[in-house]
Amino acid sequence: MPGETPTVAAITTAWRRESARIVGALTRMTRDVELAEDLAQDALVAALEQWPLTGVPINPAAWLMTTAKRRGIDHFRRADNLRRKTEELGQALVAGEEEQVPDLDAQVDHIEDDVLRLIFLTCHPSLSAESRAALTLRLVAGLTTSEIARGFLSSETAMGQRISRAKKTLSEARADFELPTGTERDARLDDVMAVIYLVFNEGYSAAAGEDWMRPELASEGIRLARMLAELMPLEPEVLGLQALLEIQGSRLAARLDDDGAPVLLEAQDRTRWDELLVRRGLAALRRAQALAVRGRPIGKYFLQASIAAQHARAPRAEDTDWRQIARLYDVLATAAPGPVVEVNRAVAHGRAFDPAAGLAVLAGLTGDELGGSPLLPSVRGDLLERAGRHADAAAAFSEAAALSRNEAERSVLRRRAEENLASVSKPG
Repeated sequence: MPGETPTVAAITTAWRRESARIVGALTRMTRDVELAEDLAQDALVAALEQWPLTGVPINPAAWLMTTAKRRGIDHFRRADNLRRKTEELGQALVAGEEEQVPDLDAQVDHIEDDVLRLIFLTCHPSLSAESRAALTLRLVAGLTTSEIARGFLSSETAMGQRISRAKKTLSEARADFELPTGTERDARLDDVMAVIYLVFNEGYSAAAGEDWMRPELASEGIRLARMLAELMPLEPEVLGLQALLEIQGSRLAARLDDDGAPVLLEAQDRTRWDELLVRRGLAALRRAQALAVRGRPIGKYFLQASIAAQHARAPRAEDTDWRQIARLYDVLATAAPGPVVEVNRAVAHGRAFDPAAGLAVLAGLTGDELGGSPLLPSVRGDLLERAGRHADAAAAFSEAAALSRNEAERSVLRRRAEENLASVSKPG
């Protein structure tokens, strides 16, 4: 709250919430993504120094942007040959301005667009797929280098070097910050959708740390998907991505119980699902379906949204049409084959038919394809539990718990292992 003495954690949270917009706006102004991030970091340092003494400003976002701009002006003043940019950045700054930035209020829409521009920039063809993902998580999602390194099963040093090289590559390529058009935009679209999905997923199920979810990241992913759908309203896949994130995002409030423990899909109180997000998601899916009927191509996001819609339309878990979901996963496995799809297809077949059918799908996976993820053993444990093979299920859940890097997920897996061990010891 304005005027309060904030903690370091509160200041850092406020900065991370605004960092993508600040970096995006500064990149547009400076045409240098590395400089933009440095200026944003300088604003954080200034907030850590001043807010504990002065309290939180009335408009924290404007304060951070003003401070970052001032740092930019200082930088360009020191660089004598860039005085033109000094004037460009300094137009909106007047003497004594701290809490409000007149041009910031007038540029709200531009700042919103700046985040999407930043994603198109991080998906530049000069970068590798892993570098695009890492840079997006750093600049757009605001994750630390160590958090990104855990997600990629890499060392912090190696990930820091990768991110630095990616920034340097963009600078050397003289990457344009403006939104690409025509064939260039189409060429980057798949990567842009992939990184938006990546941002959402890191919020929906955090890869590491104590919290199972980071709702602010999930919300940012939904917002970016909506913006992309507004930019490209005739692309069924873009609408499919929006639908998928809206529907999955509707479950966030139901994914934790009153004690903060994770709640799996089938046990969730569906009255806690966000009805507005469900309606928005289903509406986006209907628009995508109408375009598909007219011959526009569809793909994995449309199919995943169609699967999510089956859950959203079921008033109770037992009303879910698992056979239709299994059919959709069969199509998805052909359209976008991969180990994660196969694991989810096993879940669907296990529910639609019997646990043996799900285990048969899993039989083709070794676990190496998932890079040490707990997903495969956790799903195997669930199917074994449903088959009444509790000793095997306990072993699978224990294996999954050992692989998990998320404390909340790990606690759920350990509990399920213990429950199955208890079932083994019961008479009969």
